[in-house]
Amino acid sequence: MQTPILRAERVEKYYAQPSENRIQVISATDLSIFPGEIVALLGPSGSGKSTLLRMLTGLSAPSAGQVYWHGEPIATARLSVSIVFQSFALFPWLTVLENVEAPLKASGMPPAERRSRSQKILRTVGLDGYQAAYPKELSGGMRQRVGFARALVVEPEVLFMDEPFSALDVLTAETLRGELMELWQQKTIPTQAIFLVTHNIEEAVLLADRIIVLGRNPGHIRVDFKVGLAQMRDRKAPAFTQMVDYIYKVLTQPDTTPGALPSAPSNGAQKTVRDQRQMHYQMLPHARPGGIAGLVEILADHNGKADIYRLADDLAFEVDDLLPIMDAAQLLGFLTVSEGDAMITDKGRAFASSGIIERKDIFRAAATKHILLLRQIVRALGAKSDHTVPEEFFHDVLDEQFSEEETLRQLETAINWGRYAELFDFDASRRCFIRSEREFESPRSEDPNVEEMVD
Repeated sequence: MQTPILRAERVEKYYAQPSENRIQVISATDLSIFPGEIVALLGPSGSGKSTLLRMLTGLSAPSAGQVYWHGEPIATARLSVSIVFQSFALFPWLTVLENVEAPLKASGMPPAERRSRSQKILRTVGLDGYQAAYPKELSGGMRQRVGFARALVVEPEVLFMDEPFSALDVLTAETLRGELMELWQQKTIPTQAIFLVTHNIEEAVLLADRIIVLGRNPGHIRVDFKVGLAQMRDRKAPAFTQMVDYIYKVLTQPDTTPGALPSAPSNGAQKTVRDQRQMHYQMLPHARPGGIAGLVEILADHNGKADIYRLADDLAFEVDDLLPIMDAAQLLGFLTVSEGDAMITDKGRAFASSGIIERKDIFRAAATKHILLLRQIVRALGAKSDHTVPEEFFHDVLDEQFSEEETLRQLETAINWGRYAELFDFDASRRCFIRSEREFESPRSEDPNVEEMVD
């Protein structure tokens, strides 16, 4: 059996709270990186992709568990890794050559040797002739080439990349992907494995030998499988589009157990992990009502059904742009997702075809039916004699489950949805919820603890 270069055993990341609870970012996770493979890590926003990368590279220590480098704990091992960042992260006051030399200089390499090695890697990535240029003189694609050169000049055994193409235009990103694969396949670089964090599903299927998809809250591996497609890959090939659709399905159905990958290799490489966690509060997707309405209207115009992959392509959306809107529409019962297709429901069709007032009524009914936090806010406002509740009350409840940043985002989303549905108003100066003047019967909470919480 092949020995992994890097192995994570039951690694977790969490942050202690003043109470006995803690904010769990990554649940206990096992993961290995083997020689000769490109591993792509996908997942929705907030699933802990970058956090996991930082733990694997030694930039952040796990709260529990251990990471091993060739069998030795990472804290004492001599690592041979480098990282390519999304934001280029170049020193603007240094030339291209000086930027590439920087890690070699930091390691104490003699000037002549580091200059020679840097010149060589610049030729390899197509930057010969730009040695004396400064980052501000280069295009985004050229700056990212410098980032690649700086990461590769140290001859890392494992190259980590954190969404390295996401800040580039489509054509430049495609060119750099092709050049990276050429370097990898021709063994022009000494790197033994590549670990790519991305939110682009096509990019993962195009480049990776193995794909890992994370779920969130807390981050955990939902599927880990080998791609099994020969390079160079054709985006229009049925096997390629089938795999893209499968990953979309995993990402858009976070509460279901992923099925088997269609036509997956039968050598045991396919692994699924059942998510048995039960959340007290759903994690509200950060989508505005206008975006939800727009998506439902588009589906209605497509005869009620659209392939998610093609819809995202038509809208020029990345997965992190489209998925929160789709998650929100699905949570409200306006659409369903199956086998990579989004299908409008009867409720969604009624929402799309209604006028402004009726649309708000439909949204309000769906929100109070499906979303615990909104039900609790409405119920709390009805229980108070002055019909006001401080935001701090729900902040304190939510931060037992979410991080501080996510708690604030959850409250912001709840406020947007509640205002749109006229469930309540929000006084930003006093930071409190106020019962809407609209006359309606407050829906009773399905949570038996709500009344006790506000008493």
